[in-house]
Amino acid sequence: MTHWQSPLAFALVPLLLAVMAYRLWHRRTKNASLQFSRLRELMTVPPGMAARLSELPNLLKLAALGAAVLALARPQSPSTQVRRSVKGIDIMICLDVSDSMRIEDMKPVNRVESAKKWISEFIQGRTSDRIGLVIFSGESYTRVPLTLDYPLLLDNIKHITLSRTLKPGTAIGVGLANAVARLKDSTAKSRVIIFLTDGENNSGTIDPDTALEVAKGYGIKIYSVGMGQDGESQLPVYVTDAFGHTIKEYRPIHSDINVELLKRFASETGGKFYRAKEGTQLKDVFDDIDHLVKTKISTDKFTRYTELFQKQLAWAILLYVAALLLGQTLIRRGP
Repeated sequence: MTHWQSPLAFALVPLLLAVMAYRLWHRRTKNASLQFSRLRELMTVPPGMAARLSELPNLLKLAALGAAVLALARPQSPSTQVRRSVKGIDIMICLDVSDSMRIEDMKPVNRVESAKKWISEFIQGRTSDRIGLVIFSGESYTRVPLTLDYPLLLDNIKHITLSRTLKPGTAIGVGLANAVARLKDSTAKSRVIIFLTDGENNSGTIDPDTALEVAKGYGIKIYSVGMGQDGESQLPVYVTDAFGHTIKEYRPIHSDINVELLKRFASETGGKFYRAKEGTQLKDVFDDIDHLVKTKISTDKFTRYTELFQKQLAWAILLYVAALLLGQTLIRRGP
């Protein structure tokens, strides 16, 4: 789209038309005349080519002045560029995979499968944040370091299983310390841990309060999530019968969440605590975190204008010179 830098130049158009109308009227009133005794013979003589083109110089002058007006209006071609500055957030997801996460009270799946589902939904909604994954039970390890490779991260989440490869128990302090260690050297302006557990600390070599103090020292926010129902529950276990068949059984288990500890994780780091007793509540938790932990995007808009008046000016000069040459040579008008 053409941009006109000096649109007031178009105010000359009515004046230009008025001048041309006056010239035409004045020319007709001042036409030279010759007297003839008879006009019948003259009326049968067709006008010559010079007579037919007699008004061409004036038309060319009019076109030249029109092109000059366009040049004065300074047509420009705008070129807009948008520069986006993205300030990403580094997020470590710390997930409890202890035995109690098998409890099937977050219908229609157990606690860990529900967590995997909504963690995946959360990751798919991010665009420019580095995200990592730490899992823990009686000990902890980094499943995926901070990365922008979301497909890799989602694939790892999909294949998390409640295997016996880790020590039994719930080492909250160790899990949190591991997540903090992954964030402490981050240069991101905002660093966040999403901490999901269904129990209380009963294992590990690092006290949760110690890990909390380290997180506070590095300015890391913790969004803590207490998952599942408190009290007596049924833990699914798989046993092999005498015929080699795998049978699913349920054994009683007492599940308690250290709500007070998780609240302190959040309140002392500027994060937020959530309680999710069923799958739909866990969905709401991640929706809320997604709104709270937003990447800041600043947009700068630049517009560069390219001058186009040279073309109109060249046409104005060319047309006016042509009008002068034609008016003084081939189709010169008489007195």
